[in-house]
Amino acid sequence: MSLETVRAFLAAHAPDVEVLVTEASSATVALAAEAHGVEPAQIAKTICLRVGGETMLIVAGGMSRLDNRKFKDRFGGKPRMLDADEVVAITSHPVGGVCPFGLPAPLPVYCDVSLRAFDEVVPAAGATNAAVRLSPQRMAHIVGAEWVDVCQG
Repeated sequence: MSLETVRAFLAAHAPDVEVLVTEASSATVALAAEAHGVEPAQIAKTICLRVGGETMLIVAGGMSRLDNRKFKDRFGGKPRMLDADEVVAITSHPVGGVCPFGLPAPLPVYCDVSLRAFDEVVPAAGATNAAVRLSPQRMAHIVGAEWVDVCQG
């Protein structure tokens, strides 16, 4: 179902963006980079976090790590990663297929500046073997993301 909600979202907001479904799993940064022939840093990983009572998505470069100090300075608290069941309940996407597209309810989406190093990034598309290719600026635009600097590396 999740893959279908992503396809429907993209059909409505970016009909020229094709969902790429691979035989191989792309559930991790390394597997996704291999499956799509890109550098691991070009994989746009989506992290589902909670700070206080707010749940959000952070989309960052595949080799980036959250910087707790930068995050706390920007959002006023320490991030707590959600477990797999919570992620599915909130996004409808399985871990390894989480993306900012086709969500059942609006969530704040933030794109880390680590994505700006590339002309094209590869975020997941709602399944552990699905992704899309697009510019980080276009991705941020179609999901209404705000740019932040909350990662290192």
